[in-house]
Order: sequence, then C-alpha cells, then structure tokens
Amino acid sequence: MWPRPSRFLRRLQPSILNPGSTTMTMGMSSFTIPSDTHPSPLVECPPDLAKETLLHFPAFKAWLSTLQHSLQRQQLASHEFHADPYVLRKIQVQSVDYFTGGRLGFVKLRADVSNGSGESLPGSVFLRGGSVGMLLILQPDDVPLSVEEEKCAVLTIQPRIPAGSLAFAEIPAGMLDDSGSFAGGAAKEIQEETGLTISQEELIDMTSLVMQSAAPRSGNEEMLQDAVYPSAGGSDEFIPLFLCQKRMPRSDIEALQGRLTGLRQHGEKITLKLVPLKDLWREAGRDGKTLAAWALYNGLKGEGKI
Repeated sequence: MWPRPSRFLRRLQPSILNPGSTTMTMGMSSFTIPSDTHPSPLVECPPDLAKETLLHFPAFKAWLSTLQHSLQRQQLASHEFHADPYVLRKIQVQSVDYFTGGRLGFVKLRADVSNGSGESLPGSVFLRGGSVGMLLILQPDDVPLSVEEEKCAVLTIQPRIPAGSLAFAEIPAGMLDDSGSFAGGAAKEIQEETGLTISQEELIDMTSLVMQSAAPRSGNEEMLQDAVYPSAGGSDEFIPLFLCQKRMPRSDIEALQGRLTGLRQHGEKITLKLVPLKDLWREAGRDGKTLAAWALYNGLKGEGKI
C-alpha cells in the first residue's frame, strides 16, 4: 500500500511532472528533468520501463523531490557543502520489478551525485517506498490497567526470502499504497495480519510524536518523512511506527497464539506469536522496525507521552 498522494507527494517539485524530450540509445530511453541546476539531470530507463510509468511511480517522485530539496539547501552559507555543492547529474535505472497486474513495484537505480571537484556520493538506490509498522500490545481486561506484567506484544512469524528465512519474527507491518492515510494503512495491516479490527482512532503515531518532541524546526531542515529509515544506505524505505494498546478478554488473547493469518492469495503465510512485552526486544531482536518500535515506546512512555 502507498500513502495518500496529498501527504506522500506533498513536497513534489513542479519540474518532475514536466520532463524534457525522450531519446532512445542502445535500447535505453533517456530524458532530462528540468532543474535549477545545470546541466539538468539525465534519466536513463531500460526498455521495459516507460518514462511515464517511472514519473508516476510514487516512490520515485517522493525520493527525487526529497533529494532535490536537500541539494537546494546547499545554497545556505552555513551548509557544510556550500563552497563546493553537490549536483544530481544522472539517474540510471538498472532494473525494475512489477507486481501482479502490471503495477510497478520496485526500482533499482544509480544516482550520479557529485561536486565540482569530481567527488561523488554513494548513489546506489533500491526504491520501494513507504511501509507501516505496528506495535500491538494486548492486555487481559480482568487485571488493572497499570499491571505491565500482563501485557503482551503480537509478533508475526512468516517467510522473508530476502533474509533467507522461512520463519522471521517481526511486528505486524506492510507496504503502503495510495488508498488512504498512514493510520488507515496500519489499521488495514493489523486486520489482515492478525484478524483484529482496529479503528484508526485507536492508533498512536509514535514516530510523529517523537519528531514533534524534537528541537523546534526552523524551516531550513531536510524534508524527510516522520518515520524510521531502516536502511538509508541503500533504500528509500521509510516506516511510520504506530502503537495500539488494547484490552481484551483473556480467552480471546490466548486464542491468538499460533493462529494462521495473512492473505494467502498474496503469498502471505503468517503465524501469530504472543510474547511478554518485556521480552519483545529479545524475541524479535533481528528485526530493525521491532527494535525501533520498542525504543520509541519506552522513550515516549518514560516521558509520559503515551
């Protein structure tokens, strides 16, 4: 799922939507994107990727807009790279993956970002866009709300082929689409992966709370998402992390243990595992978003914000 364009694409530059003319070279199509820099960045695409498809791919548009804004900040005299600013000179799309139905799913590209001295920044990028993660905490309704020992967290155990695993432990999560808000995407993923129906009003956006509690913004900052970036050295993926604390009958909580869930028609084979909240960091210690959610929860709870 992708976030609603009104939020996810809120920082797009008009130039992205008006590319220059297209040419074909050795099976590659190429075009330029109008820019405030000179020369305008050249984009090269493989034969199986149309220019319009790339330009309307939400992950590409958001990544390019964010990068362009960060590069423009070099105009500030206080910027570290002001004396010899970096410029986006070329984008070479190396490969693409399509989802069922022909929708563009993932893009691997290389961005040439260099300065006048010929120094380049690492530019290998795997574009996949945003995801959401949910820390779902359940507590039996026959104990006082203050009894932390009775709280448990819901993990999903499922195959993760990129990690070489058939039983990877993590908090419920899923990719975003353009069908709704971040919170709406989180609620939908909870329902699909756990079978529990959660309203958006029951969700707390922990990453947004943390960003709001940081130092006041001056308006000159980089315009990144209010989210965790689990692999910023190689991927654009960002993950807003939500919290849901729910009290339920003890028998209903126990019935979730070992339940088989997920959208089987989409290849999801998920088994639920409930673990004591205090052991979450240990039970899913390999999963970056789980550890991030654990850290945000404890930090915000320690400050009395949740």
